[in-house]
Amino acid sequence: MSSLRVVDGTLRSDARLRFIQAKAVHDVEELGIRTPVPVPTTVLGPGEVGYLIAGIKDVGEARSGETVTDARAPATVALDGYQDPKPMVFCGLYPIDGDDLPQLRDALEKLKLNDSSVSFEPESSHALGFGFRCGFLGLLHMEIVRERLEREFNLSLIATAPSVAYRVVLTDESVLEIDNPTELPDASRVDHIDEPMLLATLLVPVEYLGSVMDLCQQRRAEMEKMEYLSPERVEFVYRIPLGEVVLDFFDQLKSRTKGYASLDYEPAGYATGNLARVDVLINYQPVDAFSTIVHRDSADAYGRRMVERLRELIPRQMFDVPIQAAIGGRVIARETVKARRKDVLAKCYGGDITRKRKLLEKQKEGKKKMKSIGRVDVPQEAFISALRLED
Repeated sequence: MSSLRVVDGTLRSDARLRFIQAKAVHDVEELGIRTPVPVPTTVLGPGEVGYLIAGIKDVGEARSGETVTDARAPATVALDGYQDPKPMVFCGLYPIDGDDLPQLRDALEKLKLNDSSVSFEPESSHALGFGFRCGFLGLLHMEIVRERLEREFNLSLIATAPSVAYRVVLTDESVLEIDNPTELPDASRVDHIDEPMLLATLLVPVEYLGSVMDLCQQRRAEMEKMEYLSPERVEFVYRIPLGEVVLDFFDQLKSRTKGYASLDYEPAGYATGNLARVDVLINYQPVDAFSTIVHRDSADAYGRRMVERLRELIPRQMFDVPIQAAIGGRVIARETVKARRKDVLAKCYGGDITRKRKLLEKQKEGKKKMKSIGRVDVPQEAFISALRLED
């Protein structure tokens, strides 16, 4: 049952309707008004509000803001004033148990019935298996959707680090829109990368002025305006990259001002940034779940933080496991998970040093052979802890 308002002409209960945006045609099954209980009627005229029941099987064909017209004498353009919600933040949602993938798909489809701003499409990861790339209006929206999926549908999910949509201009002047770091083309084909920007308005008490300005400078924000609204309150207008806001900017702002600052923002187009993709390699194999696009100035810090965290989370193997963070072919950070070792000298009670050296060399050769054919198993708990948003 869809609510509608007649803008022009009349709508009859025996009409065949065309849904302009969905490009679908349906017959009217019931037409009526709410009083507040539904009361069927045969016709609705200009300015009247009522309800419509048609044979619609896919709820996406009856989305909010749809323009409905008579299929026999259709209108040529849709009514103005409505735009589809545009996702601003993207992340991957993967079930911890791969068998739960059908349940996750059903849960997302049901959730979309009462929240049309959620978008999702299938994607796969070498590390996490099959899941969905989801788009949200913001970070809070993403947290709410994830909580609803886990609580209402009894799912256990891994959420990858949130990212935003970048615009990549290639050397042949073609333009790509990417929201997944793994989709970034080879650096030799990329001319520059444009990142989405926001125009942020901050209201801050005067005593926290320096702390807030320091936070904005750390997040690569450029001040557009500063105005004293009163002796106790200042208004800032900053132009700031969306990628710097989606993680913890609001939390940091509140903690630095003891909750007294407020933030409002609106999209402000794109700007070219000095960005790079940081890849994490485990045993020299890239793990796409940990890839991210960051500013080059903060790439080293991100890489060091990620490899140190993974060194603590990945269990020791029978051979040394190198963990590297790299930009292209350049390694910017490295940690090593040391191998388990048997004490091969335990049976040596004295004797010639050459015997001990021979045993150690034999063990070393065995470890080298094991490393060439070995495979690192990363537990799911390591992915959950490394990608946890609270960190």
